[in-house]
Amino acid sequence: MDFLNLLNMVDSFIWGPPLLILLVGTGIYLTARLGLIQIFKLPKAFKLIFNAENSGNGDISSFGALCTALAATIGTGNIVGVATAIKSGGPGALFWMWLAAFFGMATKYSECLLAIKFRSKDDNGQISGGPMYYIVNGMGEKWRPLAVFFAVSGILVALLGIGTFSQVNSITDAVNSSFGLDPKVTGIILTILVALVIFGGVQSISNVATKIVPFMSVIYIFICLTVLFNYYKLIPDTFILIFKSAFTGQAASGGFLGATVSMAIRNGIARGVFSNESGLGSAPIAAAAAKTEWPAEQGLISMTGTFIDSIIICTLTGLTLIISGVWKGDLNGALMTQSAFASVLPNIGPLFLTVSLSLFAFTTILGWSYYGERCFEFLFGVKKINLFRSLFVIMVLLGAFLKLELVWVIADIVNGLMALPNLVALLALSPVIISETKRYLNYLENKSKEIDEKVI
Repeated sequence: MDFLNLLNMVDSFIWGPPLLILLVGTGIYLTARLGLIQIFKLPKAFKLIFNAENSGNGDISSFGALCTALAATIGTGNIVGVATAIKSGGPGALFWMWLAAFFGMATKYSECLLAIKFRSKDDNGQISGGPMYYIVNGMGEKWRPLAVFFAVSGILVALLGIGTFSQVNSITDAVNSSFGLDPKVTGIILTILVALVIFGGVQSISNVATKIVPFMSVIYIFICLTVLFNYYKLIPDTFILIFKSAFTGQAASGGFLGATVSMAIRNGIARGVFSNESGLGSAPIAAAAAKTEWPAEQGLISMTGTFIDSIIICTLTGLTLIISGVWKGDLNGALMTQSAFASVLPNIGPLFLTVSLSLFAFTTILGWSYYGERCFEFLFGVKKINLFRSLFVIMVLLGAFLKLELVWVIADIVNGLMALPNLVALLALSPVIISETKRYLNYLENKSKEIDEKVI
């Protein structure tokens, strides 16, 4: 048995039914306890993105925290991850990605609420938060081993998973395909740019994220809509295919090997989590730095991240891949999405994708450098932060030399390890989530009454 097969066995075990049930089950439970908050409070959540008070303690604005989290989530998962899911699980994988994202919005709300509730300051006076802190401060010191397990897993994801290898691999492949630039050269340039930003801390990362994330998202959405408009007559049939194959599987056609329902479910949920990171425990680390005094307020703002990432961007990518027919061919990863764009925009489509993918992946690297740094600080203190940053930069450079399949398997494994302690904490602290939500909703109701009285 070779190393890749061994990793695939470990990956299949970790991402087996127990974890998938725990991930979606936690989202379903929180959705029920919170009264479908992802539906009824979504308009309020989007309003808060632009008019949150930003009056509490924190290092960055609520919008900056959202952009930092989106920088880490909107990445190769939206392009390469969706392509990989549909390639392995068929069009039905997109349906299961939607389902996981819907319930994942309640999960994202809850974990980011807890991040504000139980955050603290490090020895440098910088905000520290995330699952490791709400496990210790919320569940008690006896649960510290669980917090340590999360922090170690978070460092592994940052250094070996989402944070480095898969992002760098995608950038180098796309740049090499479009411009013929040697992956080693691309890797060196990327490493230098990453180092320049991450040694400036969370403010530096947030400043870059707030400029790049909105810009790159709009550009990518525009390209996808252009492709879909060209195939608009096929849109109804595409949705029928997605729903049908989600429950019946998909027979082989063209270069596609065929997929079962279980393959669609597993790939849809796993790649969906890889993309929006709901339940993973990463976004709370960024949310904790937000300037807010209301935990539930930041929870609502953070919840929009899953909607933007999966319901909008992943959906557009998936529809583009399916409607153009490239999912049945022999291509995979970024090249598969590139082929879909080229079917409508043969000259500029692949170029736009390369630019979008590179910006997506670059900001994801920056976001995960901060996540890994906070996990590292929890374990070893602030004096060793530069050591982590140096290790991170080295891993970015090494990412240009690994093959795609190996990269995704490693990323999947460490993602699963990170999710487990976070999901346990969310279930254990669900009473806190409910009480904080009620407290904030009462505050909003009283505030609305005061405004009405003043008007009268």
